[in-house]
Amino acid sequence: MPFDLSGLVRSRMGENYSLHQKYLNCTLVRVQQVIGFDKVYERAKGAYLYDREGNEYLDFLSGFGVFSIGRNHPVPQKAIRDALDLDLPNMVQMDSALLSGLLAEALVKRFAAQGAPHLDAVFLCNSGTEAVEGAIKFARAGTGRPRLLSLRNSFHGLSMGSLSLTGNPFFHDGFAPFLPGCQTVPLGDLAALEQELRKGDVAALVVEPVQGKGVQFPKDDYFAQAQALCRRYGTLLVCDEVQTGLGRTGKWFAFEHWGLEPDIVTLAKALSAGYVPCGAFVTRRSIYQKVFSRLDRCIVHSSTFGRNNLACVCGLAALSVLEEERLVENAARMGERLEQGLLALQKKHEIVKEIRVKGLMMAVEFAEPRSLGLKVAWKTVHALDPGLFPQLVVSQLMAKHRILTQVAANNADVIKALPPLIVGTKEIDGFLDALDSVLIDLRKFPGPLWDMGTNFVKAMRNGTEQPVSV
Repeated sequence: MPFDLSGLVRSRMGENYSLHQKYLNCTLVRVQQVIGFDKVYERAKGAYLYDREGNEYLDFLSGFGVFSIGRNHPVPQKAIRDALDLDLPNMVQMDSALLSGLLAEALVKRFAAQGAPHLDAVFLCNSGTEAVEGAIKFARAGTGRPRLLSLRNSFHGLSMGSLSLTGNPFFHDGFAPFLPGCQTVPLGDLAALEQELRKGDVAALVVEPVQGKGVQFPKDDYFAQAQALCRRYGTLLVCDEVQTGLGRTGKWFAFEHWGLEPDIVTLAKALSAGYVPCGAFVTRRSIYQKVFSRLDRCIVHSSTFGRNNLACVCGLAALSVLEEERLVENAARMGERLEQGLLALQKKHEIVKEIRVKGLMMAVEFAEPRSLGLKVAWKTVHALDPGLFPQLVVSQLMAKHRILTQVAANNADVIKALPPLIVGTKEIDGFLDALDSVLIDLRKFPGPLWDMGTNFVKAMRNGTEQPVSV
């Protein structure tokens, strides 16, 4: 019997969670059930998901930033079909394929257009963490130095090298020892940075221009001064733009906000348009050739699927859509509208401590309120679990308003949103109204929203899991 994908999906739709429970990550399934994210989505379009009953969900996660151009965009869909119809040779390996060359050319041209013509050599891979792994190797080879610095609370990936750079202890538990020579310094502390750099053995400082966990970024010229220190001590500056790159922050690359000239930039997520895994890092040719320094070292760093045709087609299509539809500019405009709306909510709700927005990368941080009733509720929930409160907000946005957001960091009172760059005023205003409604509901103590917290903890403890930032 020939393989029938449509028939298979139709006949098995609805078994999603039982299949994952049995064969994949059953712990994650349990968390999704507890927080009310165990929906069965049947289709997706643009900024929306649709379940089996036809209910519409506003996707303010966009696959953790992958679907910047929206879900199931017709341009990459057509490009994939065209590529398949061409019957092109793929991954011959001992050749130099056209499509990978075209994607590399397009990336270099884009960096040049954004004021970084020195980034003129590309390595294509499959994911963000693989791009970071490559940046680690190229930084060491390019400088002959062993050590690497990153910032506290950073996230660079979960493979061993990128995890060694990740400055978030939550992800470290159970996986030590890590790559030798990796150390974190505090964001904003130039003295601590210089103390390490002056030792003369640091290959690179690796930074997220905007930290994904918590949406943290400097409000001053810290990055510019950090870059100057790197130049003084012969250390490379690596900008991890896996989540922030390709328009997410209202500029093509987030390093533009601070006028930086990084030596290596990592990309992934939005580069694939959400179809085929695609990652890259872009660097100076002089650094690149320190790795591929002789003919017999031409494949000393490689990735089997890194230059595959479909990934490169998706990359080319995504770049085209971002430019043709002016989505980077839209991200800047909608981000400004989002920020102004959130600042208005901050004035209205005492529980809102801080708003952090760069383009369409947003975090709302909460703090203990002053009023007695809310203060009691806050303390009660935090006594049950220190990371519970933001999950209440995220779960209520889903349950009451069908909006997907996320907890921004573990044991921090922060929620986060990453809307697709295609959103308009309807989606931004709808989210703001929904968040306002949830925050109004929080004023009712005792009340069903606060009761939800107790039920979460009971369910989690019964399942032995703890709340996580999903």
